[in-house]
Amino acid sequence: MKVTVAVHGKFHLLALARELHAQGALERLFTGYPRWKLTGEDLPMDRVDTFPWLMVPRMAAARWGLRQQAGMDQLQRMVASTFDRHVCRNLPECDVLLAISGCGLATGRTAQLRGIRYVCDRGSSHIAYQERILREEYARWRTPYPGIDPWIIERETAEYEQADAITVPSEFALRSFLDEGVPPEKMCKVPYGVRLDRFRKVANPDSESFDVLFVGAVSIRKGVPDLLDAFARIRHPRKRLSFVGGMSPEISRLLDRYPPPPKVSFLGHWPQVRLREIMSRSHVMVLPSIEEGLALVQAQAMACGCPVIASEHTGAADLFTDGVEGFIVPIRSPEILAERLQELADDPARREAMGKASLERVRSLGGWRDYGKRMAIVLENLCSSTCP
Repeated sequence: MKVTVAVHGKFHLLALARELHAQGALERLFTGYPRWKLTGEDLPMDRVDTFPWLMVPRMAAARWGLRQQAGMDQLQRMVASTFDRHVCRNLPECDVLLAISGCGLATGRTAQLRGIRYVCDRGSSHIAYQERILREEYARWRTPYPGIDPWIIERETAEYEQADAITVPSEFALRSFLDEGVPPEKMCKVPYGVRLDRFRKVANPDSESFDVLFVGAVSIRKGVPDLLDAFARIRHPRKRLSFVGGMSPEISRLLDRYPPPPKVSFLGHWPQVRLREIMSRSHVMVLPSIEEGLALVQAQAMACGCPVIASEHTGAADLFTDGVEGFIVPIRSPEILAERLQELADDPARREAMGKASLERVRSLGGWRDYGKRMAIVLENLCSSTCP
């Protein structure tokens, strides 16, 4: 079996390409990242085709503050369509094309005409579900919702219809597709791995404090307002809450309206190599997201011995058991979130037990090599006209 992987950004499919190459199954990796940005990814560069001409300007626009939604939408359209056409023109002979959602429509059609199976990989929930629940959440906080570009929604929905199979990383994401009417026989769930060489316990939390950590985009989508509400409710003389990640404009505006409680720090973006230190020193990491596929930071924190409290919409149920390695809570439930935080603040022995259980569980989940093996089985079955 020979697989071509197409991904316009720096997502989990780079790790998949690396693992497929180790199995002798990678034909080509098409990426929108320039070669210098792939340093340290351990990719077979002789099998990598880079097309960075629009992806790099799009990343620069996001980093340097292009806030006009129409402008960002137009850039994203150009990235998706031009990358898709580039892969379509250069698609090699292979058995399977696996393209991340949003950039494989033309290539997928061409692949199928040539007898190549087309797999659409979606790292989050069904885009129609995503649009609906995020619109509700922004309305809940009386904040203007920028919305997902209708062109993108239409394009991704067409990809779901066109694909021979759709891969998703979690039970939550799978349910969202089934609820939107996608046939179950088209769906395949393959949870991600974690780089255990990069994430491990390197320090211990302060026994006198209660340190709560959030890692990710500081946004409404990630449930940040609910976490701030919950943190304000808990009682501990030395409680602290640290946010690691870039802050979205809507959260900045919300903080103007609702100032955060004391002992909250916004630390900005940190490179992955620094995360294991703060994860190891934190008593708990909290991720109350409203919607996402499978947040990798959960397994990363677990690998550092840090218990996790996460919402049901983070893929947490695919990583740990509620009440054993951490807690799984409903979305939009700051009261329940505060109760779980208070339990850990009041019970150091339970925190320690959950931390140890997290280390054991994440090791059993396997790393990216295991993810690559599971995905290879899915793709081989697809070539044989079956999909588990």
